[in-house]
Amino acid sequence: MSDLYVTMTRPDSIDIRVGAGPRDTGNVAPLLNEVRHALVQLLDTGKETIIDLRSIPLGPGESERLEETLGEGEIEAVLHSLGRSTIRETAYPGVWLVTHYNEEDEIMGKFVEVTHIPQILKSQNEDINEGLQRLGSTLEQTH
Repeated sequence: MSDLYVTMTRPDSIDIRVGAGPRDTGNVAPLLNEVRHALVQLLDTGKETIIDLRSIPLGPGESERLEETLGEGEIEAVLHSLGRSTIRETAYPGVWLVTHYNEEDEIMGKFVEVTHIPQILKSQNEDINEGLQRLGSTLEQTH
């Protein structure tokens, strides 16, 4: 269903637009400043920051403008678990764009993570232990 926006500038003039809202929320620059502040915190205190992009209103094209400004870095990873997740380093080391999709490939979450490495890429102790057990079994079978 499309959104319907009605604007009255004068009593005899009504502008109706379907599926189009305000063009620019003005949130791109504040988001970039928040990322800059988060980088300072990461360097000074080691504190990591996660910014939920889906909780911040962005007008048409603003999400793309934010991603274009952040650019692309050297690392990109794709995780397949209950849907796909993409983890992409931006042009600014320590700033990552993480997007989670469901099984129908619809975006379920989109985040800017300011960290040395996103949590989703870190191996969990349970997984490491399971891998250790499998490696042990593999070595026993080869000897």
